[in-house]
Amino acid sequence: MEQVLVVSSTEKSQKYFLDFLGTHAVKSLSSAATGGEARRTVMQHDYELVIINAPLKDEFGHELATDLAEKTKAGVVLVVKAELYETVSAKVEASGVIVAQKPINRMLLYQSMRIAAAAGRRLEALQKENQKLQKKIHELQLVGRAKCALVQYRHLTEQEAHRYIEKQAMDQRVPRLDIAEDILHTYEDA
Repeated sequence: MEQVLVVSSTEKSQKYFLDFLGTHAVKSLSSAATGGEARRTVMQHDYELVIINAPLKDEFGHELATDLAEKTKAGVVLVVKAELYETVSAKVEASGVIVAQKPINRMLLYQSMRIAAAAGRRLEALQKENQKLQKKIHELQLVGRAKCALVQYRHLTEQEAHRYIEKQAMDQRVPRLDIAEDILHTYEDA
C-alpha cells in the first residue's frame, strides 16, 4: 500500500495502528486526531486507505467514514466497539465502509485493510473508465451537432455529413472531434 491515514483520538491507539501498518510494507503513514484534521489532510493527499478508530474527539467517526468513502477513492476501515458493531455497520456499509470491531484481531484487521485497499483501486479503475466514456459521449455529441450543422447549412445528407467529417479527419490527420469543433465554430458562431 502506498499512503495510509490513521485517524484516532488517542496517541496510544495511533501508535498501535502505525506500528502495525509499519510492519506491512506501507510506504507513507500519516495520522490525525480529529475528524476535522482528517478531512483537511485528505484534501492535501491521495490516500489509498484510511483507518478510523472511533470515537474521535470531535465526532463519532461514522460521518467521516461515510464522507471519505463517498468522496475519495480511498478504502475506509472503521474500527468500533463490539457492542456498536451492528448499529454502525448498518449506517455505513452502504457507502462502502468496512467495519471492524474491538478488540482487534490483527489478522482480521489486515484482511480488512487489504479488502478496503482493493475496493479503492477498483473504484479508481471504474472512475477512469467512466471518464473515458464521458469523453467519448462528449465527442459523439459534438460530431452529431456538426453533422446537423452540415445538413442544415450545406444541405448534405446525414451520410454525406458523416463521410465529410471522417474524410477531413483522415486527410488532416486529426481526431474527428477537432473537425467537428471547427465545423461548429464555422456555422454556429456565424
